[in-house]
Amino acid sequence: MDHEASVRGVAVTREGDQVPAVVLDVRDEILPVFITGDQAQSIQIAISTETFERPLTHDLFVDMLTEFGGAIDRVRIDELTDGTFYAKLDVDRYDDGDRSQLTFDVRPSDAIAIAVRVDAPIFVADEIIDAAGQEPDSVRFEDG
Repeated sequence: MDHEASVRGVAVTREGDQVPAVVLDVRDEILPVFITGDQAQSIQIAISTETFERPLTHDLFVDMLTEFGGAIDRVRIDELTDGTFYAKLDVDRYDDGDRSQLTFDVRPSDAIAIAVRVDAPIFVADEIIDAAGQEPDSVRFEDG
């Protein structure tokens, strides 16, 4: 079963090297997805609705997809192998009123960065939450 998640924010781990993570609220737990600093910045910008004069990469992707008749349907985080999350981006494409559905393999950080820009739902599989879900106090947010 998949559960819809919401983005709580961008945080850093409390242990060791202060690794950034995007934190999802899902099924009464949190799911930290460890990401790079540039991905953290892209997600934080989208959450804060901060704007730039020029589009960032994820903004460009959304603009291009829309121009070619596509729309993000949802994001699915559906696999965890050797500590690495895997995700899918489900896209609807419209051509002369006909709808087709496409699925793309994508890094979870990119999928989340895109989802927050278009308000697309993010779903996480039970197996992922069981394996990687954590108590809410296991991460701290940069502003607190």
